Amino acid sequence: MTGYWPRLVIAALRGGAGKTTLSLGLIMAWKKRGLKVTPFKKGPDFIDAAWLSLAADRSCHNLDTFLMGRSGALRSFWLHAGLGSISVVEGNRGLYDGMDLEGSQSTAELAKLLRAPVILVVDSDKVTRTAAAMVLGCRKLDPEVDIRGVILNRVAGSRHEDILRMSIEQSCNLPVLGAVPRMEDFPFPERHLGLIPPQEHFWVERALGRAAEVAEKYLDLDRLLEISKNVSPFLPEEKPWAPRYRKILGQPIIGVVKDSAFQFYYPENLQALSDRGAKLMEVSAVQEKELPQIDALYIGGGFPETHPQPLAENIRFRNSLREAAENGLPIYAECGGLIYLGESLTIEEQNYPMVGALPLAFGMEKRPQGHGYTLLEVEKANPFFPVGTLLKGHEFHYSRVLWLKEGEAHLCYRVKRGAGIDGKRDGLCRKNILATYSHLHALGAEEWADALVKKAMLYRAGERASLAVV
Repeated sequence: MTGYWPRLVIAALRGGAGKTTLSLGLIMAWKKRGLKVTPFKKGPDFIDAAWLSLAADRSCHNLDTFLMGRSGALRSFWLHAGLGSISVVEGNRGLYDGMDLEGSQSTAELAKLLRAPVILVVDSDKVTRTAAAMVLGCRKLDPEVDIRGVILNRVAGSRHEDILRMSIEQSCNLPVLGAVPRMEDFPFPERHLGLIPPQEHFWVERALGRAAEVAEKYLDLDRLLEISKNVSPFLPEEKPWAPRYRKILGQPIIGVVKDSAFQFYYPENLQALSDRGAKLMEVSAVQEKELPQIDALYIGGGFPETHPQPLAENIRFRNSLREAAENGLPIYAECGGLIYLGESLTIEEQNYPMVGALPLAFGMEKRPQGHGYTLLEVEKANPFFPVGTLLKGHEFHYSRVLWLKEGEAHLCYRVKRGAGIDGKRDGLCRKNILATYSHLHALGAEEWADALVKKAMLYRAGERASLAVV
């Protein structure tokens, strides 16, 4: 492997500038030319990654130096970029936006880590020559960031485009590689801070096809391809090969709740369970009538608030899941999964019953109740992590806890950063359940997969203690 892998980072001056839709269009247009494209998403976002996966016809992997560290991001890129394909990395927020004054964990720092050229998307709405000043500032702030060109988005007309193009090319010495006009028919509806998940979007093929048409008409695909190939070698300090695990006897079956209500899973999390010998079985909380015979259950995030009626009406499934939980089934749940395991979900004064495996109830609010990276310290016994473990995650939820009966369950995490369940604590435990608002990434918390597979093996062997102290 030489490391001369074609690659681009699509960045912007701010969030909401159009990075995702233009990345989707670029991927689709290149794919129509017969090129193989490997997508990546900078940051913890699930929804953009799902759209990018569909556009490329292959899994999109998140690259997040907070969740997985620099070594984890390098390892993921090394393992998935591959020869013979072009890697498109969609950034998040503004190019230099990070967690601190230095912009650590920013798209710019990731681009430097990957030695990848950057294409800057500029939202041109209500701006002309000032756009050149913003682009020039991005070039000057950190000369090590390899900005190679600009794509103008939401251009008002030909005169507007001419002023923007000449200002940027003359003042910044950068080519303008596309100018996309304002469009009212771009079929990518949004919810909260991003796109609606493709699982809920009934016009996926039409939306992606439209994105490809836009890219073919308004982007300089040939020059973008040339830039992607004109790169420095990508050579990590250490080759981050995937670890090998011994095959285990009595392969445990881990159910993964995956349907239109629950779809937020990092590919590495599922792969980590498979690598350790587990067999994964997809389960639908919306369509299936009973929980199948499994040895552990993983319920990821999603939007149960958009599916409250079918989730509530699937009474037999809810009852079978609650019974399995009472019998000691190991269950790990994140965000939407936490809500589903609770007693009820209230949306605009309408109350919907949920599983009832955990003694708490939720209500939906109009503003985010938790949004951003989290840092958690395990301070009490739980089924999966030793006391003292530090976990890095992220949360994004509009729900809040309406009531919690702590005498029937306990919170095992102390929140050092983030909101959690009550502002100070997260990680609700009961029986062999651990449910939390935070999402973890397996490359940054390898003990998670180890513990879940181990618990599944113990359950399969008949050891179903109500709570195992680790």
